[in-house]
Amino acid sequence: MARRRGIMSDQLKEEIAKELGFYDTVQQEGWGGIKARDAGNMVKRAIEIAEQSMQQKGGQ
Repeated sequence: MARRRGIMSDQLKEEIAKELGFYDTVQQEGWGGIKARDAGNMVKRAIEIAEQSMQQKGGQ
């Protein structure tokens, strides 16, 4: 089974990991080293960012 290509850019993932405070784990262990809760929070934050972006574009 082929792995799906990520939707989020590496830059966005890194920015969110820094914001949420677990980027040091990513640097030391890679993305596989983060906790499931951190991954979920990362997705949640990415959705929030996307929603804010859509609202800003729709309001202009």
